[in-house]
Amino acid sequence: MTLVEDLKSALYKGDADVAAALTQRGLEEGMSAETLLSKGLIAGMDRVGVDFRSGVLFVPEVLIAARAMKAALEILRPLFAESGIEPVGRVVLGTVQGDLHDIGKNLVGMMLEGAGFEVHDLGVDVAPGKFVEAVKAKKPDLVGLSALLTTTMTMMQTTIDALTEAGIRDQCRVIVGGAPLTEDFALGIGADAYGADASLAVVRAKELLAM
Repeated sequence: MTLVEDLKSALYKGDADVAAALTQRGLEEGMSAETLLSKGLIAGMDRVGVDFRSGVLFVPEVLIAARAMKAALEILRPLFAESGIEPVGRVVLGTVQGDLHDIGKNLVGMMLEGAGFEVHDLGVDVAPGKFVEAVKAKKPDLVGLSALLTTTMTMMQTTIDALTEAGIRDQCRVIVGGAPLTEDFALGIGADAYGADASLAVVRAKELLAM
């Protein structure tokens, strides 16, 4: 197996130490950060996503794989600016106001990073105004809204309305997700897409960028 194949395998198995060591070795052997990112990390997370959607992998395995990816990314990230590598897109992400759940949001964020996105995670209990400020400051392509409680789902509509009132709704696409949501709910509040799970959220994010 080549180093890149070994890296993909380590990521799939969730071995953070091996993934980081292989990334460092690849750089020392003259491989570019872009090659290690696209051929190793992104390709590896793509496989994780496919197997997650098909039921081969479950949330714990995906979280472990995503953490391995982040360990490798920490080595590569300082080199991106130097080599002019641009992210495939920028995302502002957060759990809406009133909701403190973050496992799903964190998983989406890690998988988006694994797919080459630049992610700005605002955390949990994020007020609509904070999303507005972040969109103005970060100029993201996408805004991701998460909610786990049925009582906080309405804050997604409030947040989208806040983006509209601020005159910046047309500057970004909005994708929503969370256990109680449905496709119909997402469309009803004016979101551009609905991610039923973390893997599908990445698929939808890529689709929105391509539109």
